[in-house]
Amino acid sequence: MKKVLVIAAHPDDEVLGVGGTIAKLSATGIECHLLIVTDGSSSQYRDSDRLSEIIEAKKQETKNCADILGIKSIHYGGLPDMRLDATPHVEINQVIEKVIDEVKPDTVFTHFWGDVNMDHQNVFKSTLVAVRPVMGQVVKELYCYRVPSSTEWTPNKEDTMFMPNYFVDITKYAEQKYKAFACYSTELREYPHPRSVQYLRETDKAAGLCVGMLAAEEFVMLRKLV
Repeated sequence: MKKVLVIAAHPDDEVLGVGGTIAKLSATGIECHLLIVTDGSSSQYRDSDRLSEIIEAKKQETKNCADILGIKSIHYGGLPDMRLDATPHVEINQVIEKVIDEVKPDTVFTHFWGDVNMDHQNVFKSTLVAVRPVMGQVVKELYCYRVPSSTEWTPNKEDTMFMPNYFVDITKYAEQKYKAFACYSTELREYPHPRSVQYLRETDKAAGLCVGMLAAEEFVMLRKLV
C-alpha cells in the first residue's frame, strides 16, 4: 500500500470501520484519503430549518476526526443520505470515479455488501464499478470493512454474513481511533449501543483475540493484484 482511499457512505463510518488502520498507515507514511459519499444529515434532520448549518457542523466533526487519524484529504459527494437506494446508480458511480481519478489510490476500503444499511450496500455496488479491473486500473487492492450497528445487524445468512479474512493489528493505535470517534459528538451513544467508545473497544479486542492480537480491525479482502 502506498496510497489509500477509504470510501464511506456517512460521516463516522470511516473511523468506526477503519479508524485504527488509517492511524497505523498514516503513521508509517502511507497517504490516506477519505470520500464521504452523502451529506450525512439531510434525512435525519430533513425538517430542520438549520439543515445547512448541521451539514457544515458535521463536516467540521469529520475534519477534526481526520486530523487525529492523519487523513491527508477529505472529499464530499454531497448525495442525500439514507436515499442512495433512490439515487440513480450512475450518479453514485460518478462520485466515486471522480475521486479515484483525482487521488489515484492503489488501495480502496469500502462498505460490506451485506450491511443492513441500504446506503452502505449501494456504495459497495458503485465501488465495484469504479474499481473494475480494466486495463490501466490504478486500484490494486480492495477491502470491505465492518460498521457497528449495520454489519452485525444483518441476518446471519451465507450471502450477508461478514467473514473476515484480513486483520490489522491496531493495538498501538486503538486509543487514537476512539479519540477520533469522540469527535462525532452527534453520533455518540451510551454503552451498550454499538456507537459507543466502550463498544468499539470491546469489539476491537474481540477481533484481535481471534488472531492473537490485543486489538484488531477485520476486513474482507476482495482483490489484491501483485
